[in-house]
Amino acid sequence: MDKKLSKTETIHLRKKHISEACQLFFKEDPLKIVRAERQYMVDEDGNSYLDCINNVCHVGHCHPYVADEACKQIRILNTNNRYLHDNLVLLAKKLTETLPEKLCVVYLVNSGSEANDLAIRLARHYTRGTEMITLDHAYHGHVSSVMDISPYKLNTNVDGSHLKPDFVHVVPCPDSYRGKYRDDKYSPAEIGKKYAEEVKDTISKIHQQGKQLCMYIAESMQSCGGQIIMPEGYLKQVYKYVHDAGGVCIADEVQVGFGRVGSHFWAFQPEGVEPDIVTMGKPMGNGHPVAAVVTTQAISDKFKASGMQYFNTYGGNPVSCAVALAVLHVIEDEKLQEHALRVGNYWINKVKEIMQHFPIIGDVRGRGLFLGIDLVRDRNTREPATQEAQTVVRRMKDEARILISSDGPYNNVLKTKPPMCFSEENVDEFCSKLTEILTDLQKVEIQTVLGDIIDNVEKSTTSARDLNQNWGRTAAVS
Repeated sequence: MDKKLSKTETIHLRKKHISEACQLFFKEDPLKIVRAERQYMVDEDGNSYLDCINNVCHVGHCHPYVADEACKQIRILNTNNRYLHDNLVLLAKKLTETLPEKLCVVYLVNSGSEANDLAIRLARHYTRGTEMITLDHAYHGHVSSVMDISPYKLNTNVDGSHLKPDFVHVVPCPDSYRGKYRDDKYSPAEIGKKYAEEVKDTISKIHQQGKQLCMYIAESMQSCGGQIIMPEGYLKQVYKYVHDAGGVCIADEVQVGFGRVGSHFWAFQPEGVEPDIVTMGKPMGNGHPVAAVVTTQAISDKFKASGMQYFNTYGGNPVSCAVALAVLHVIEDEKLQEHALRVGNYWINKVKEIMQHFPIIGDVRGRGLFLGIDLVRDRNTREPATQEAQTVVRRMKDEARILISSDGPYNNVLKTKPPMCFSEENVDEFCSKLTEILTDLQKVEIQTVLGDIIDNVEKSTTSARDLNQNWGRTAAVS
């Protein structure tokens, strides 16, 4: 395409041809991004933005090795997986080497939504159960089957066209900070136990209704729910309850896998559990559409025995597999998992230092390059500071060209999950601007409080003066 559109023309054509249901970041003043490299994105005027939110371009935007491997393969062959091809089996081998031994069968698909949809099918065929357990605020994708288990989206539906099915059971999100069981009332172990018992109680109710559990699904760290880290012992207890009831456990690693937590390659691993099915997507292709489901031989055998063949036109094609293999190579070659641990620890410690000076930061949580900053108006009540969070997001973009987002049930959690090449220098830049913005917000709060005090004093003075005048008139009459 020779002609370059102006930003105004792009906006006009988008409004004309693209559904408004497809929302933009910063919709009041959207960015037109024309190129990107590593952890930076560049707009049409050449302005460079620090990307703190793109967990899709996992090893860095437009990584040259990944791009070269994709180009090389697409010039040679791109077809479906019904023909033998080395890339498919080499990718499957590489993925299973990062997982527990029992997870040895790989299905290649195109997106996290497809992966979770297939995981549901596998669970149904294996257990023959009907009932599914999901977390409140969960998001597992945009196709109908996974929308059923995504309260994050279902709860926003206003026309009644897509309601939660009766076979889906929603249990509380195990949020230790502002959930049902909080860290100001219970110890970490007690919190994990109490949230796990919610799952146990739900399973009991399912059995009382004469129904069979099919599956429990959870992101290993919940992203849309507000960057939630699982409480101590929670997943271990939940997995036991689910397995004892004949169900399978699905770990959704679509947002948080591939070394992002730093200490481990997969985010379920720090919890000391072994899922029956793992789904993965976004970072796997560094922006290219490729995803996977990995499961046990037993579950896969039951799926095959159902009589339905599984064929995915683009899943496992040579180009997608070449891209995913390149991503895995870069993670290992550039030691990005170790990098995520070091930079992530540096980041969370820096924000905790800032927290000591600003009461608006109620909680800082995360692992590796997955960080949430929970903004509050009162640390005791933990009232969410939603408006203030939006101010931070907007000013970060407008004044410092730093891109972050907010999320959680109250949209008050500053959310960061940058490309894995994010550096300590980037952290310093982020923290410097955050400190400046929070200082301004604190000044506004102090001025507001002082204004209220002055108003109250003036009202009290006026009341006292009126009282004295009334008393004087009364005395004169007497």
